[in-house]
Amino acid sequence: MSEPPERRLAAIVAADVAGYSRLIGADEEGTLRAFRAHRDELIDPLIAEHGGRIANTAGDSLLLEFPSVVNAVRCSLAVQEGIAKRNVEIPVDRRILFRVGINVGDVVSVGGDLLGDGVNIAARLEAQAKPGGICLSGDAYRQAKGKVAVEFEDLGELELKNIAERVRAYRITSDRGAAVGPRSTSAALPLPDKPSITVLPFENMSGDPEQEVFADGITEEIITTLSKVPGLLVIARNSTFTYKGRSVDVKQVGSEQGVRYVLEGSIRKSGNRVRISAQLIDATTSHHVWAERYDRNIEDIFQLQDEIALKVATEVQVELTEGE
Repeated sequence: MSEPPERRLAAIVAADVAGYSRLIGADEEGTLRAFRAHRDELIDPLIAEHGGRIANTAGDSLLLEFPSVVNAVRCSLAVQEGIAKRNVEIPVDRRILFRVGINVGDVVSVGGDLLGDGVNIAARLEAQAKPGGICLSGDAYRQAKGKVAVEFEDLGELELKNIAERVRAYRITSDRGAAVGPRSTSAALPLPDKPSITVLPFENMSGDPEQEVFADGITEEIITTLSKVPGLLVIARNSTFTYKGRSVDVKQVGSEQGVRYVLEGSIRKSGNRVRISAQLIDATTSHHVWAERYDRNIEDIFQLQDEIALKVATEVQVELTEGE
């Protein structure tokens, strides 16, 4: 019989690279080489020095476990400060910047990996952090306050995706050589030299929770279809879905993702009819470039997703790649 999962209290750090898809699209080999060097020369040694361990890695993301919140915060600060110093000689459009979320809570250990709400909250808070920044839950803040020489900004109670209750959150704002504050000038990622776009998760306006799957499917199909357009840089799903359920400003999205254009939309279902709206926005000006509405009968959901994705992708290709 397999061993039952182990439960324990832990300080969790979730981190990922801001604008990773843009960096990979611009210079895949250089980005992977720089990311590996940051890990080998800076991040992994600091994790060990502060008594932490790597619980999981996935592409540009890291999930870390520490015995205390203070160690987790100190390690995260050291990493951000070290990355900032290493970036000084790097061109702005090639710099790797991490976003970090920290939480303390009950976790389940399965084969060395960590699961549970404690992990999920850390991951959602990471999405709230600025590039080069650190965001903490209220529980983590209470344990770190007064023990780490930084200042905090109270973000209030946030509604995080798939988290039942609102979570009090804090952002580190003091500057110790790292871009950890919300006013950091390095937070805005530079635009690439070719048309670039991020597709925000389509909003379910029908009030039917079952339509969330349909809305997510539309979004994923559009991202997949756009990624096949030559000469167009498309931000990957794992980066864009961090905005799901959040009210965001397109200028902020463009700045955080390093793209010029943002595609957003919504679906509304009534009986066997569905209305899908989409609009393409220039994130540098907030001006609408293109908008369209599609009314269809729901017969074959997958066929409908494919049809709408193709129509939207075609319009975007005409407006962006051919237009420019």
